[in-house]
Amino acid sequence: MTNPQTHIVFVDIDPEHEAAFDDWYVNTHLPDILACPGWLDARREKCLEGGPRHVAIYTITGPEAYETPEFNAIKGFGPFSDKVRNFHRIRLTQS
Repeated sequence: MTNPQTHIVFVDIDPEHEAAFDDWYVNTHLPDILACPGWLDARREKCLEGGPRHVAIYTITGPEAYETPEFNAIKGFGPFSDKVRNFHRIRLTQS
């Protein structure tokens, strides 16, 4: 296994969908993604300035976490795919 990596996702969603999005993310998406091989930890935060409002921070084992059938079955924003905007993703590793 390589060094764990950090996978960070930033998105905005229109205010009228925000409560439902938050509920789906916490109660459906996070449990689903943490059940996937290679996804070790997850948390959500709100960006106060400088970027999209919604931030999800994941710890993964490495790039192999993106290649599993389990992840490919649940990746994305589910029922909110057409409502998410300003999507941005970064990956970090310890130096």
